[in-house]
Amino acid sequence: MPHSDPKTLVSTDWLETHLNDPDLRVIDASWYMPDMERDAEAEYNAAHIPGARYFDIDEIADLRSDLPHMVPPVEKFMSRMRAMGIGDGHQVVVYDGIGNGMSMFSAARVWWMFRLMGKTDIAVLDGGFAKWQAEGRMIEDLPPVIRDRHMTVSRQAHMIKDVTQVAAASKLGDYEIVDARGAERFRGDVAEPREGLRAGHIPNSKNLPFGELFNADGTMKDKDAIRAAFEAANVDLKKPAILSCGSGVTASILALGLERIGHDRHAVYDGSWSEWGMYNDLKVATGE
Repeated sequence: MPHSDPKTLVSTDWLETHLNDPDLRVIDASWYMPDMERDAEAEYNAAHIPGARYFDIDEIADLRSDLPHMVPPVEKFMSRMRAMGIGDGHQVVVYDGIGNGMSMFSAARVWWMFRLMGKTDIAVLDGGFAKWQAEGRMIEDLPPVIRDRHMTVSRQAHMIKDVTQVAAASKLGDYEIVDARGAERFRGDVAEPREGLRAGHIPNSKNLPFGELFNADGTMKDKDAIRAAFEAANVDLKKPAILSCGSGVTASILALGLERIGHDRHAVYDGSWSEWGMYNDLKVATGE
């Protein structure tokens, strides 16, 4: 059982103990791939952790971009959080409903987005909603009572990379680029789920499928095992890291893993393969 840390990962016991704290805010950030055939908002409306707010990563996004759920402008993030009653002085815990032996899928993306906005009092619920429910803890189907709270944001530009920066890092090798997708997608052995994308990976990137950071029961591995997973993927932890995946969601799980082991020089490539795989002038590597 990993030690609860309100800046990275907390247990279901921790959350239940603190659930009625006046400055605790809980977010349901469930989001699913189309092939999962699940409706995140409908599931939230049917059952959620008491007081949880629903965070839609497709809507709290930069809708001017053709790429999926890119980071929203600062003003939009602030106004959406205010409308959800989340602001300065709050401890936030974010979870999702993925289950299936995974403790998180999209929750880490929201954790990372808060960190990007300079908010550090946020943690992911270890084991997620599946563990919470399996343990018979309280759930409800009521909308939360919202009170406005002002939020001050200080965007941490070093925590996000664009395609130009990633292309430079791929050439120079000054960052470790780590891809969270499955090995078959990384090698280019299977077609991408998103139409029109080439198969393969960013040249000079390493592959650490995000599922490697979970225990069999869906909780996140302890710090030693997380470190071992990165090392087994030949990631040099002395270098800063750029994390990538299909569309910037599961890359954030790797960011959370790095933060857990005290490696704080990490950034997410927001466009990820949805962007890189689209442009024919960007080189693609295949195989191991």
